[in-house]
Amino acid sequence: MKCKTIIKYLEDWAPKEIAWGKDNVGLQIGTTEREVKNIILSLDLNKKVIDEAIKKKCNLLITHHPLLFKPLKKIDIHQNKIAGFVESLVKNDLTLYSAHTNFDYTKEGVSFQLAKRLKLHNINFLNNLTENQVKLAVFVPEENLQEVANAIHKTGGGIIGEYSNCSFSTTGTGTFQGSKTSNPFIGEKEKIESVKEIKLEVLVDSWKMHKVIKAMKTVHPYEEPAYDIYPLKNKNVNYGSGAIGTLISPMKRTEFLAHVSRQLKIKNFRYSNGKSRTISKVAVCGGSCSDHLEEAINSGADAFVTADVKYHAFQNAEDRILFIDAGHYETEIPSLDEVQKRLRNFLKNESKIKVFKYSGSTNPVIFYNN
Repeated sequence: MKCKTIIKYLEDWAPKEIAWGKDNVGLQIGTTEREVKNIILSLDLNKKVIDEAIKKKCNLLITHHPLLFKPLKKIDIHQNKIAGFVESLVKNDLTLYSAHTNFDYTKEGVSFQLAKRLKLHNINFLNNLTENQVKLAVFVPEENLQEVANAIHKTGGGIIGEYSNCSFSTTGTGTFQGSKTSNPFIGEKEKIESVKEIKLEVLVDSWKMHKVIKAMKTVHPYEEPAYDIYPLKNKNVNYGSGAIGTLISPMKRTEFLAHVSRQLKIKNFRYSNGKSRTISKVAVCGGSCSDHLEEAINSGADAFVTADVKYHAFQNAEDRILFIDAGHYETEIPSLDEVQKRLRNFLKNESKIKVFKYSGSTNPVIFYNN
């Protein structure tokens, strides 16, 4: 199995197109045409991860944080440690792939796994992505409706949350007149025709439109199918940032702080007190998400767990919501368990390919204890 097959599987779950516009997700180093031996997962890439990959004969490395984010002006392995990583990857025929904000924004991604680690229930996105969907309306003869609908659905159209094959149909009358050089499927050229048609409407993620329209045209009986594309501002229920859920039973503030410490296996973290002494509804966002503070407050959450919180953000949250900075690494690392589980299930018939998680920690932050 080639790397590109693994990557396609991951991107069907976490499409590159939903990533932050300035992010650098996808292939970092190597080639997707490489035959996969074993796979290693890590939040970040460093020399120890590369060494372990080589030791365990992993030639596909999948990280959350991209190695290449800012452009490299030169590849000087003595002056730049990233350049040294590039050299090691190339010399050892390794492929590096990164799923960053696209993994943050997908269902069951980083924030959903953080919510599950904190034992939240009824989990939904804190903030859904918007303006990345369109509505496709295509006009088709009644007898060809199912074939056209099937083509659209098979290429990714009509997915709403946990439901697929979603569409709406209305009946009407279509008219047309073919030219001398036309070849009409129904009626005769140069004659005005009136045909009973179905208007099929389907929701489509904008990045899938080219593939969906191509599939629709392939099976549509008309020489020139009529269709409309409507840009939408709807919230996309399939993708978003952060997550929100509820505890099985409300906790006192001190109990919840102990719960966060226990579940994320951290002894030290920063927080500011909110207005509620009882915690029931909790918002989370893995990584740097303090800019979602107002959304967390407006959602009615009693607590917001994220990372990389600045002093004035704590000040803004004080007496409004229990605001917890649990660490960037600590709030994102639970997500690798889900990636490993999914890849192992995908590769269950490929017994020779093993999926490892890096055995150490790539967290550069160390707490000093006197």
